Amino acid sequence: MRRLPPYQLGLWLTAYVNGRCPLCRIHPCARLPSASQYPAVARRALLCAACHQHITWLPAPFEVDFAIEQPLVIQAATYYDYPIRQAISAFKQHEDLTRLPILVHLLRQLPRPKGCHAGNSVIVPMPTTDARLIKRGFDPVTVLSQHLSHHWRIPLWHGAVRTDNTVSQRGLSRAERLSNLDNAFDVNTICPARHLLLFDDVATTGASLQALARTLITHHPRASLTAFALAHGSQDR
Repeated sequence: MRRLPPYQLGLWLTAYVNGRCPLCRIHPCARLPSASQYPAVARRALLCAACHQHITWLPAPFEVDFAIEQPLVIQAATYYDYPIRQAISAFKQHEDLTRLPILVHLLRQLPRPKGCHAGNSVIVPMPTTDARLIKRGFDPVTVLSQHLSHHWRIPLWHGAVRTDNTVSQRGLSRAERLSNLDNAFDVNTICPARHLLLFDDVATTGASLQALARTLITHHPRASLTAFALAHGSQDR
């Protein structure tokens, strides 16, 4: 019997076996409309209706400059507040598969950019270093970007690489984040698409996405760049 990938198995257990919302753990997951893009066997949301309605979706996009007169627009699925912050941390730091369905539900709220499709676009996951990958044991951004790729039906492109071992961005000011990311990325192959859709799990200040965009536009000056994240900022601020 073929072994199921652990990440996919976690989603199936939530949606089809347990059927309970992984956020409140009380109510059943909501049903998706019959006209949903998902097949009949998968027409169950990954959160209950109450939890879904409690979350503020798609906060206003924000911009960071990455080239002369070229702002990078960053759209997050929601705010980086409780309980989303805890779900992201549990998955990133401890590979807690019970939190993954929550994050995939967030991904499904991100609208595919107009005019972007598999023939002209690629998703560019935020790269990580080999040292960080070995220490953590898995790459959470790549796992999440694979689900985003499936949701949008747009392929991933791994031509961007992390070239250094900069310290973690957590706790740094915006100026420190930008300095920390000097020469942090490189491109090792030609991108086959015109639209580059950058993706990271959390966009705190947008510094990492900004630095990645600067590297990409240097190698692909005619490309259009847009960025997306699971969460950004706080609704209380």
